[in-house]
Amino acid sequence: MAELVTGEAVALDIRVARLASRGCAMLLDLIFQMMILYVVVYITAMTSLVADEAWTIGLTLLGTVAVLVGYPCLFETLLRGRTLGKMAVGLRVVGDDGGPIRFRQALVRALAGVIEFWTFYGSPALITSFCNRRGKRLGDLFAGTIVIQERVPASVLFGPVAVMPPQLAWWARTLELSMLPDELAMTARQYLSRFWELLPEVRDSLGQRIASQVVAVISPPPPPGVRPEILLSAVLAERRHREEARLAERRARRMRRLGLPAWGPAPAPVPAMAMAGPPVAGPVRQGPPAPPPFSGPAPGQPQFLPPADYGAGPYQGVLNAPRPPAGPHPQQAPYPPGR
Repeated sequence: MAELVTGEAVALDIRVARLASRGCAMLLDLIFQMMILYVVVYITAMTSLVADEAWTIGLTLLGTVAVLVGYPCLFETLLRGRTLGKMAVGLRVVGDDGGPIRFRQALVRALAGVIEFWTFYGSPALITSFCNRRGKRLGDLFAGTIVIQERVPASVLFGPVAVMPPQLAWWARTLELSMLPDELAMTARQYLSRFWELLPEVRDSLGQRIASQVVAVISPPPPPGVRPEILLSAVLAERRHREEARLAERRARRMRRLGLPAWGPAPAPVPAMAMAGPPVAGPVRQGPPAPPPFSGPAPGQPQFLPPADYGAGPYQGVLNAPRPPAGPHPQQAPYPPGR
């Protein structure tokens, strides 16, 4: 996951495709192209029985260009960024803003692919992918596209890792987040996603360290006495909310330039932010909030339970409650979803 950045360092909960999966998709596409090219060359060679040699050479060149350029361009345009190889591996090509790929972009990628893969045997694409933070090849750089992982682990489908705590919604709306780097946001997101897997002492020390790094690059400072996981959840939820609004506005402007109605619903506001009023005077009352709804377990895995002893903190009364009796765990949610 990386640099299609939203508030949680990934745009719209999608993952940038890794080099290995892109290589597998490209290998499958090359196999399909070679099979189609073999059929095209065989058919054009048969024209030599009824036409002169010039016709045969011309049709062979035309068929070769149609396969090398037309195959990726046609499939990516009609299948919204997917070829046969990408469909098999679970990848998709999208624009840099997360929108669907257009014909012009597919054509630029296909023309660049002829140079990258068929002329220099993929070495330009490999070198560029290693040097680019998003793993882009030359065709992606020229066309303004990126390849994403369409099939994500089931745990990603549970929803965003970070949600807005109601008691910090008013503070999050005033945040200046431009200095928060994507790498630090990704570190905070990974910490929240593995929050319940860490031992209490490791969880608290790691959370304090990450929270101190985040507080150093944002303003204004948070209210006193906020737990690090609650603070990080508020920052990431606000960052995600702003990025989704920015992407929606950019997509609407592009549709208006094309003379088309804006498609897709507007991003819904975070409920906690909608109900939050102006900041109240005096210290912020933390209270014993519900455990933050961080990512749950993947289906088919054992029931996910919190550590046996959470220790002191705002969730002490909830997490240190009597454990269920030994034996198979009943099929119940570990915590209220809070969404």
